[in-house]
Amino acid sequence: MAGAARLGPGVEELTLLEKLLGLPKGNKYGVQGERKVPVLQTNNGPGLTGLMTIAAHLVKQAKKDQLLGSTAEEKAVVQQWLEYRVTRVDGGSSKEDTRIILKDLNLHLEDKVYLAGNIFTLADILMYYGLHHVMVDLTVQEKEKYLNVSRWFNHIQHYPGVRQHLSNVVFIKNRLYTNAH
Repeated sequence: MAGAARLGPGVEELTLLEKLLGLPKGNKYGVQGERKVPVLQTNNGPGLTGLMTIAAHLVKQAKKDQLLGSTAEEKAVVQQWLEYRVTRVDGGSSKEDTRIILKDLNLHLEDKVYLAGNIFTLADILMYYGLHHVMVDLTVQEKEKYLNVSRWFNHIQHYPGVRQHLSNVVFIKNRLYTNAH
């Protein structure tokens, strides 16, 4: 695992994803370029490049295609969030970028359990991995400000097999004022 972490966050996530999907270890990963884009070495032909491409490949290898969405619309929504993850979450580095991302997600998750609606998908898994370092650093007030993101994140981190060795992010359950009397 230490080797994966050194190669960059993408490779570490793919290693976590492999384990979550129950795939045998043994995939060879590398990184390419300044942005450390993950590359999967394949036996037959050129390697696969990019977090999303490799992640989708692993999901198909594990025969868990439902993680990519079942209907055409679900598939598109999953794809959309995977792209968002790579372009916005991985591309964003400033506090302001992070704030915008959390605001976007909070709005999107207002009436949804998962990113693609009511089904758990690859988008949830990779967004969880991509935001873990952000959520760890949020204050209690910030977590409350992005309540929908917090609810979603807490739900995903307790999803069987997702969190693995990543630290548990604590969300305070009790409110000072509840409507229960």
